[in-house]
Order: sequence, then C-alpha cells, then structure tokens
Amino acid sequence: MSAVAEEGAAGTRRAGRRPVTSRSEIEHIALDLFTRRGFDTTTVDDIAQAAGIGRRTFFRYYASKNDVPWGAFDEQLHRMRATFAALPPKIPVMAGIRAAVLDFNEVDPDEQPWHRRRLRLILDTPALQAHSTLRYAAWRQVVADYAALRLGVPSDTLIPQTIGHASLGVALAAYERWLTEEGSELRDLLGEVFRSLEHGLVAPGAETVLGDSAQ
Repeated sequence: MSAVAEEGAAGTRRAGRRPVTSRSEIEHIALDLFTRRGFDTTTVDDIAQAAGIGRRTFFRYYASKNDVPWGAFDEQLHRMRATFAALPPKIPVMAGIRAAVLDFNEVDPDEQPWHRRRLRLILDTPALQAHSTLRYAAWRQVVADYAALRLGVPSDTLIPQTIGHASLGVALAAYERWLTEEGSELRDLLGEVFRSLEHGLVAPGAETVLGDSAQ
C-alpha cells in the first residue's frame, strides 16, 4: 500500500475527524489508549487508527511503541546540554545541575495531567523497564558530562558517573512522590531533593548530614 493510500485508509476509519497533525496529539491519544486498554495490549495500529494516521506516519515520529511515553526526549536532552553550556562558569556544580534539572522538568500547566500519565506509565510498566534503562543512561551521561567538565576530569571516571547516578536517583524519588501526593508541585519536590543532594543529603530542617551519628 502506498503512503497516500495508507493515509487515506486511516482517514476513512475516523470519518468526520481530521487526522492529527503533531507529535503532541499522537502522544495524547496514545496515552489515553494506554490508560484505558493497558500498554501491553495497545498496538501501533491501534494508535494510528485512533489518530487517523498511517503506520508510516507513526514511525516517522517514533522508532517503536516504547518511545511514545518518552515524547521528544532526545530533543529535551539536547536542550539540557544547552542549558548546562549557558550556566555561569563559577556556579557550584550541584547548583548548576539543580538549575538544569528544574529547567528540563519545566512543564506547561495544561500539559501537567499528561505528564503525570507519562511518568506513571514509565515508572509502573514492566514492559518499559529495559527501554527506560537506556533513556536513564542517556540522561545520566548528560549530567556526568557537565560534572566532568567542571571538575576537569574525564566523564567516564568515578565521580562524574556517581554524580549522574545520584542525580537520577533523587529525581526519580521526586517523580514518585509527585505521583502519589495529590496537590504537590513537581518543581518544588525536585528543588527540595536536589538542594538536599547539593548540601550532602541533609534532611529538611536538620543540621546533621544523613548517615552521620548524632553528636
């Protein structure tokens, strides 16, 4: 089937509704299907049909179904690198990472309900865990590269890699809390955990570094 015929066939399945025209629209439709039907049982064809597009159009946006919950993740990583590059050269390393992570997680208010669905799907869907590991590794490397540049060491050495892992860990803790705590603000939670990491994992309102015994 030609691309034109394929698009026409997709359009007839959704008579009276125009085909979607943006990645964001496709993602919203897919996230709605994943929520209602389950990730494992929703196919690429289901998403394409619901969006009024053909498979070829779907695969122009995504390499696989597993990429849909991550949205424009690669583009966001490029933006994160640019954010790091634009930071003042003398800002403390962890303060710089906090600023970049907060910028990375800046979400338009209208998009926040969809962002919750994304994160819940990514964190709670076993079928996505292997794919998520690759995405987490890419995110950690962006952080490690910045830390290495500031510290004057190769990015594959222990300390930059540790900073990358620690940063991902506290970010995931903030995401999980946001998903379970109604009324919480993701930026507030991220700011709290990254300030704690920045100051040696100090518990809120405490002066003792976590792990130290009381004097």
